[in-house]
Amino acid sequence: MHSFAEATTKFSLELYWQLRESEDNIFYSPISIMTALAMLQRGAKGNTEQQIEKVLQFNETTKKTTEKSVACHEEENVHEQFRKLMTQLNKSNDAYDLKAANSIYGAKEFQFLQTFLEDIKEYYQANVESLDFAHAAEDSQKKINSWVESQTNGKIKDLFPSGSLSSSTILVLVNAVYFKGQWKQKFDEKHTTEEKFWLNKNTSKPVQMMKQKNEFNFIFLEDVQTKIVEIPYKGNELSMYILLPVEIDGLKKLEEQLTADKLLEWTSTQNMHTVELYLSLPRFKVEEKYELPGPLEHMGMADAFSPQKADFSGMSSTPGLVVSNVLHKSFVEVNEEGTEAAAATGVEIRKYSAQITEDFCCDHPFLFFIKQCKTNSILFFGRMSSP
Repeated sequence: MHSFAEATTKFSLELYWQLRESEDNIFYSPISIMTALAMLQRGAKGNTEQQIEKVLQFNETTKKTTEKSVACHEEENVHEQFRKLMTQLNKSNDAYDLKAANSIYGAKEFQFLQTFLEDIKEYYQANVESLDFAHAAEDSQKKINSWVESQTNGKIKDLFPSGSLSSSTILVLVNAVYFKGQWKQKFDEKHTTEEKFWLNKNTSKPVQMMKQKNEFNFIFLEDVQTKIVEIPYKGNELSMYILLPVEIDGLKKLEEQLTADKLLEWTSTQNMHTVELYLSLPRFKVEEKYELPGPLEHMGMADAFSPQKADFSGMSSTPGLVVSNVLHKSFVEVNEEGTEAAAATGVEIRKYSAQITEDFCCDHPFLFFIKQCKTNSILFFGRMSSP
């Protein structure tokens, strides 16, 4: 699944470039958004299909994994990989709680093709429903919101605000991802103290800073002056990675250097090494909401949102299907116990000798992501500018 991990990493960063202009915190679930768009791609044809494939980085992925296959096998390969991922994500586990759920809602008057419905259920374990948007848009919206809330343990409420769906709504895609995990090594609350978090060189705010001294996987990147630490969750199947620039205002330089290849290389097990760290991490809670048509169009997926150009003939023989919106809402809370998160959508290495305890103090803006180790897939990606 290596090339699939590459595709998810590329998508994570492509979307990040679209969102990074905001000055604020950023938090989203790439895997959640990709899964919903992959379901959409299953029903798309022609340019619409190719554009979604390009945005999802599938064309690169499938070229690498099935160079000798014919086109239809390439597509199967991608959806098959999503099927495996869904199975991985929804495996019951005592160490943490992780689940991903998909739903696709079509307007009642549209007949979905049976083959499309079967594929969506088989590959994406999706809930497929017809709703009466034409006569009961508000009720339909409440039903979708209630489904999302139930799938995210109540963390994502009102994904669709009142009035956001109308009688002209034809198709709604919803994704929900929920994760709650305990740190493998918890922070002792007795060591949490109020400290300054520097928003920039001149401005700070008080935060509750958690602290622990332990061994962690670590790397120092000389060229971008950034430290990276891997903080594993109980069970060792998921980890949070934090990318911390040395300078208070070093995040912009790091962002400019960041590519999918570098991120995969920097955080690979062979490049990180175990070091004793004094780790200081602020408690934080972030809730974000994104309307994604704009970012997705900029990434190259314009036709799906255009009534004149959208081609969803793989989904329904009824003409006129168009995506009216893609909404994504996310939530993360990090504390001494662990993390609760939900969403609805060549290295220069400095070696440290084991005797030195490295200081890793997250007291200024940093990037972070939560990755599933086995599939190397980024489940959540974020920027912490102000806890």
